[in-house]
Amino acid sequence: MSRAEVITQAEAVRAPSPLWTFGLFRNELITTFRRWRTLALLGVLAAVPVLIGIAIKIETGDGSGGGPGGGGEGPAFISQITNNGLFLVFTALAATLPFFLPMAIGVIAGDAIAGEGSAGTLRYLLVAPAGRTRLLLTKYATTMTFCLVATLVVAASALATGALLFPLGELTTISGTRISFAEGLGRALLIALVVAASLIGVAALGLFISTLTSSGIAAMATTVGLLITIQILDQIPQLHALQPYFFSHYWLSFADLMRDPVYWDDLVRNLGLQALYAAVFGSAAWARFTTKDITA
Repeated sequence: MSRAEVITQAEAVRAPSPLWTFGLFRNELITTFRRWRTLALLGVLAAVPVLIGIAIKIETGDGSGGGPGGGGEGPAFISQITNNGLFLVFTALAATLPFFLPMAIGVIAGDAIAGEGSAGTLRYLLVAPAGRTRLLLTKYATTMTFCLVATLVVAASALATGALLFPLGELTTISGTRISFAEGLGRALLIALVVAASLIGVAALGLFISTLTSSGIAAMATTVGLLITIQILDQIPQLHALQPYFFSHYWLSFADLMRDPVYWDDLVRNLGLQALYAAVFGSAAWARFTTKDITA
């Protein structure tokens, strides 16, 4: 056999087929969602809407209005929950988006590469042959799948809790117009998708941090620490000129989907900002990972 034929056969063995790539993605999903850490995160996210619903039910058990003191204070939509349980979906997403959801994403993304390094399996994955770019894209796709699943878990838990504790029916939008329950469900699903898309910047940031270290715990802690820091900076009035560039600044713009007509300006800004963060930190993760010395 000639040298050229040997090289051709070696390249054929090393080149993963699309079916092999799908298998790698499927294995990553199975591995991620079988971990007790992942199940615990999803369990906490599912519990938040239940706790909110029970608290509101107890608070309004004497016939007072939604929100503390019966005055309708509290997060957006909370005063409407007693009239329509579907508003618990919007309230739960508003309550979990600033901290619980991004924290869960930060844990999964931060552990994506660094966790393999600390477990000593990263080098074997690259020999598989996954290839660095293919493996990085698979890890990011898995993290994004978790974003979607986590958001839908919150929404589904809130919908079930709202249906059990409160009446369901037509909705009154923020603009004061009435829409049918079916249209309200459609908007709830759209809001959940927007919330999931709002986390792609966090996923890319966590993935980049994960390529900088071989310690999964360090990567997770750094990612969550940065999330908390950005959230704090976004509340400081003196930084108002920088705040529109923070990935969390437009997170709650999904409330505009409950207006009639829908206000798209902040929604578009949010999705554009997330795409920018994903492009910047995704490119940085690729540049770092493809040149990194793999020793574990």
